Amino acid sequence: MLEPAEWAEAGIPLLRSPREVVSGLHARHRPTPATAVVAVLDHEERLTASASFARRSIAADGWEFRNALLGHLRRVIPHDLRRRTPVRTAVLLYCREGDERWTEEDGAWMWGLRDACTLHGLRCGAYITLTRSGWQVLGEGRGGRRPSSTSQPSALADTLLDRDPVPLRTGGGAAQALRRTAAR
Repeated sequence: MLEPAEWAEAGIPLLRSPREVVSGLHARHRPTPATAVVAVLDHEERLTASASFARRSIAADGWEFRNALLGHLRRVIPHDLRRRTPVRTAVLLYCREGDERWTEEDGAWMWGLRDACTLHGLRCGAYITLTRSGWQVLGEGRGGRRPSSTSQPSALADTLLDRDPVPLRTGGGAAQALRRTAAR
């Protein structure tokens, strides 16, 4: 389990647009209380992969949470263990009952996220709670009232998560000239 001070000292990268990330994950997964959504973002905070799952009724245990997160990450995206430094970031949105204040369960999820990221070769990102009163990025003090655990996703959710990825580069003008020459 991690305490809030330990999480804040860990150097977790800040989200540029936490509201867009939260809104996009909420619209995509429609979490209800006791649902975790783990998402992998690229270097521009575009969604690469995500998975949602219901928390089993076990005691708050960082090892169990880590194993669940790691299992879902392995299903949705290959590991980055061969890279010198991580380029993708995993974030966790946990929908729960109660208010936005830190709980021991949050500490267990934070520990599980950090460890799962290390074991999968990802950078550890934000831990976000979603409650009746709204969402909160723990350790950053940023949050909002919408979406909440009781709100319906917006039909007009135009977020960074929903935008098309940048097209792959094809080699530019030189490659096109070579193709034209080869076609002759």
